[in-house]
Amino acid sequence: MSYTAPLKDMLFVMNELAGLAEVNAMPGCEDATPETAEAILEENAKFCSEVVAPLNHSGDQQPSSWADGSVTTSAGFKEAFRQFGAAGWQGVQHPVEFGGQGLPKLLATPCIEMLNSANLSFALCPLLTDGTIEALMTAGTKEQQDTFIANFISGKWTGTMNLTEPQAGSDLALVRTRAVPQGDGTFKLSGTKIFITYGEHDMAENIVHLVLARTPNAPEGVKGISLFVVPKFLVKADGSLGERNDVHCVSIEHKLGIKASPTAVLQFGDHGGAIGTLVGEENRGLEYMFIMMNAARFAVGIQGLAVSERAYQKAVAYAKDRVQSRDLAGSAGAVTIIHQPDVRRMLMSMRAQIEGARALAYVAAATSDAAHFHPDEATRKANQAFYEYLVPIVKGWSTELAIDVTSTGVQVHGGMGFIEETGAAQYYRDARILSIYEGTTAIQANDLVGRKTARDGGAVAKGIIAQVRKTAAGLEGDAELKSIGLRLNEAAGALEEVVDYVVGNIKGDIKSVFAGSVTYLKMAGVVLGGWQMARAAAISADKLKAGEGDAKFYEAKLATARFFADQILPQALAYRTAIVDGAQSVLALTEDQF
Repeated sequence: MSYTAPLKDMLFVMNELAGLAEVNAMPGCEDATPETAEAILEENAKFCSEVVAPLNHSGDQQPSSWADGSVTTSAGFKEAFRQFGAAGWQGVQHPVEFGGQGLPKLLATPCIEMLNSANLSFALCPLLTDGTIEALMTAGTKEQQDTFIANFISGKWTGTMNLTEPQAGSDLALVRTRAVPQGDGTFKLSGTKIFITYGEHDMAENIVHLVLARTPNAPEGVKGISLFVVPKFLVKADGSLGERNDVHCVSIEHKLGIKASPTAVLQFGDHGGAIGTLVGEENRGLEYMFIMMNAARFAVGIQGLAVSERAYQKAVAYAKDRVQSRDLAGSAGAVTIIHQPDVRRMLMSMRAQIEGARALAYVAAATSDAAHFHPDEATRKANQAFYEYLVPIVKGWSTELAIDVTSTGVQVHGGMGFIEETGAAQYYRDARILSIYEGTTAIQANDLVGRKTARDGGAVAKGIIAQVRKTAAGLEGDAELKSIGLRLNEAAGALEEVVDYVVGNIKGDIKSVFAGSVTYLKMAGVVLGGWQMARAAAISADKLKAGEGDAKFYEAKLATARFFADQILPQALAYRTAIVDGAQSVLALTEDQF
């Protein structure tokens, strides 16, 4: 089966939960009207389902290949990418002055979701280019911006992020790539970078690498890292392409999933030095790269949501088609497996987590827009803090649940799910990288604990929890929604206890706090996802009472929110116990006892 974008749910979340009308009212977002948003999403859905989704399975079966330093992408990718660029999809959220559409992040986010649902491997190329654009818009010179950004947005060129080296994974203090100044404003780079997504391919005429490296007199550690632009082909003064730069792909990785996406090993400077230019100031490279990384982390969270949606759609289609056994309540003959209670449980679990993750991610996108465009400075700062708190949760929770959701998709298929030809296994394999790259779940959790919770004494976290409690209180007077409100309030209380534990123990017992960091991240995802589902339930109930819109849609939304409250929100109470009372058991064994 192909992919059908869940446009009704996307538009509901954008309009009712993320507040598209409020974003549209901000200066600079005037073009993002609800009517424009719907038209763009419909067109993007058509492109993704008709052009990109059909290449997903074939790309997995016939991955990108490497020979003599060159990479040939999977059949159809090159033409699809040409259409992607020509249609303007790379530029949805990027500046109009460089050929983009200049639309808010809230509108770009469902477009990113649809592209990743259609084909995760294909979508990785635009994802890295988005991050490159953001980094150059923030720290690049005007010349760098004028040279590269319009070409990125048009799809003529693509961008990459070069951090990791054989000896330097998450610890970037160990980066050894060298950058030697040439006296003319350029540098010559030498070194090896690994795990470079789309570091070499045949879909664009130039590939522009953002590379972390050290200058000769740089201080040790992360304080001595600078950022450089190193194009595959040098760019002449008139903007045309010149000679080949000294950066070469020496191999690509053979992976569990995302097989059509070439993951390159790049060698810089084996033939005299790769020519690059400095981005921003020397020794501030990690700071600039984090701009790109934060954009990528949010986008990877959307990838988790996206591949989960694709797995869910496939599981539902199979469950409605597969005839097996009689109905437990009695039937004349065998029925489709969607009649069986445990299959319903699995499908509801998939659906509820996807809808909670989508709502939280879109709300985060709207928060980012408010941080950039709201006219009031205090409001911008508050929203920036809110968004920064949410990013590790969107990345970490959404990618962890993707592993569970895609695995459940295989389970729904039974034995056929274990057979590659059915396609369910690909989503499971593709999803497995998402909780690893752009910072593992533990790295996201460490960020959530240290920078986003402990640093301000839990102020932002508690401000969010207060909003959760307000939503819960608003449901107490409605007999139909009261149970959702009670469960949400319980979960909010458990989360507040954990925030107090983190803040109160970070200085005295730091290892115990970090022993529960990933659990805290998952708990925050469950509670905040449940918060959004509770808001959705209240809105849906009001719509049904007023007789507005599609009654079946609102009934399904309400039922899914109840399932989330009954089956998923209670996990928060167990997470609280594991974090606050269970840290010592994590650290109990000595090294030699393992």
